[in-house]
Amino acid sequence: MQRCLSIILACALSTLSALAQESPLPVIEKIPNYLPHMSTTEVRDLLTRSDMVIIPVASLEQHGPHLPIGTDYLNGLERAKLIGIAADILVAPILLPGQSPYHMGFEGTVTLPSTLIQEVYVEATKSLIQHGFKRFLILNAHGGNAAITRFIVDRINQETEGIAIDLGAVIRPLQKEGSVSANLEQNPALLDRHAGTSETSNSMYLIPELVDLTKAEAADLTLPNHLEKMLPFVIEGEPLAVAVFLAEGLKDEATGKGTSAIDMSSTGVWGTRDPAESTRDRGRINTESFVDASVTFIKRWNELRPVGTPQ
Repeated sequence: MQRCLSIILACALSTLSALAQESPLPVIEKIPNYLPHMSTTEVRDLLTRSDMVIIPVASLEQHGPHLPIGTDYLNGLERAKLIGIAADILVAPILLPGQSPYHMGFEGTVTLPSTLIQEVYVEATKSLIQHGFKRFLILNAHGGNAAITRFIVDRINQETEGIAIDLGAVIRPLQKEGSVSANLEQNPALLDRHAGTSETSNSMYLIPELVDLTKAEAADLTLPNHLEKMLPFVIEGEPLAVAVFLAEGLKDEATGKGTSAIDMSSTGVWGTRDPAESTRDRGRINTESFVDASVTFIKRWNELRPVGTPQ
């Protein structure tokens, strides 16, 4: 009997020890074609099917009280994963931060110089080119990185053996009309941009666990007088007004323009529409439109330049 009790006690202690060694963090589910999850043999196998890589260019910046600082990185990465799985191409995230100096008034924002950002991405593509990848889809997930993304694409095309495309620019004609603002009536009297209903809706679909709508609120905006006067034209979508507005709006505090996020917004949200009006369904429609258009483009690129085509 004593021997049986000893065996039972030993088994119980062994079980407790095993449980104690389990990580308290959530279980990581392996994502196909996602470089950080892959072994070198899996990358080698993928290269027999595709020489294409999708790389999100993102940011680590404040997104108001209801969205995570990593919103741009996480949403861009989730879209890249969906595209990578659907089109069977490599998904290779490189950096979390981007260029966001105008958000530095809010705690947690991390910003990098544009020269450093583009250098890191170009050098990263050189590594992947050395392994056999040739084509690169650069997915910009942060509006402030638009010029950097175009420069990265141009540098890859001009300086390396690789071939790069700005994915967001090339798929616009392929996206379903009206999909970006689907399922949400737009109030013509309200500005709705950074961390507003579009980003919040996308986040509710892609990273729902990280969205807290109970903290969402309409921001109080304080714009310079001349920007305030042109706001109605911007909300109407007049292209020239939008161009002039964005040339000045949301800029580094050091520029003296008075348009950094902390200068203009009480919450960090750049808009007066209540983000609580966002819907998961709108985020789903936006995402499906983006992913479907991206896959359509990738299929066409493969037709025009099949895998194995010599340089």
